[in-house]
Amino acid sequence: MSSKGHRKVIITCAVTGGAHTPSMSPHLPVTPDEIAQHSLDAIEAGAAIVHLHARDPENGRPSGDPAIFRQFVTRIKEATDAVINISTGGGGPNMPIAERAEAGRVLQPEMCSLNMGSVNLVLAEMAGRDRDWKYDWEKPFLEGTKNLIFRNTYADIEWILDNIGNAGGTRFEFECYDIGHLYTLAYFLEKGLVKPPLFVQSVFGLRGAQGAHVEDVLHQKRTADRLFGNDYQWSVLAAGKNQMPLATMSSIMGGNVRVGLEDSLYIGRGELATSNAEQVAKVRRILEELGMEVATPAEARQILDLKGKDNVAF
Repeated sequence: MSSKGHRKVIITCAVTGGAHTPSMSPHLPVTPDEIAQHSLDAIEAGAAIVHLHARDPENGRPSGDPAIFRQFVTRIKEATDAVINISTGGGGPNMPIAERAEAGRVLQPEMCSLNMGSVNLVLAEMAGRDRDWKYDWEKPFLEGTKNLIFRNTYADIEWILDNIGNAGGTRFEFECYDIGHLYTLAYFLEKGLVKPPLFVQSVFGLRGAQGAHVEDVLHQKRTADRLFGNDYQWSVLAAGKNQMPLATMSSIMGGNVRVGLEDSLYIGRGELATSNAEQVAKVRRILEELGMEVATPAEARQILDLKGKDNVAF
């Protein structure tokens, strides 16, 4: 892969999630001001990229509204040099693709996430835990995921590539929840609809997708190496308790890492993280103690061949 010969590790921080991260922690940012502040703190702690969802501040529901995104991405851009990565999947799994990905189309960020296939994203177990629900939609939504298909068809993917990638010069964090998603990405590479360097984000430990066993990680890496050779950058995100162990494993294998409250609400066993920055600081300590250097935003831009923060629409 293209990271050969350098040990600059890109830290991505997934600041706040979509419908799959409801109010299970009082520390999860929801309002634009909260999302902006969490992002600024995570960047100061060492994140080169912030991966962002939006919520309706009135009811906490996931939103694809560019006006809500604009309230915090503009503030982040003005205050930092970080790469802003807008989700195209977190506005709600049942939204039409044009609505779900509207913020990416309108704001033309340097990066957007792009899910590379449909998955049975089952979150119903979270509804069975004792907690004080902040919003009345959360528990029924989680319970209903037993019957949910998180849709990402080839037509959906092509729409995003055409309307966000080709139209705005945005590059992508290709989120791969299963081995088949790597082959889907290889198809779009062969057809010339995506171009290197690819930023492949392997996703582990979500119910309905691939597990978080060491062999799952190795299989993803071997397959990506075979399909993409030197044309990609690899990164790993893992849900819940698997976050830090698999981030460490990825870095040792030459990859990059993603942490943040979207992926795990905890900083240690049974201990809620109080901020995104706390997780970024922890993974940075691990990386530096292993003798690795953390990439700056400028270095991340160069590695991923991004268009630059001045070429966005916000």
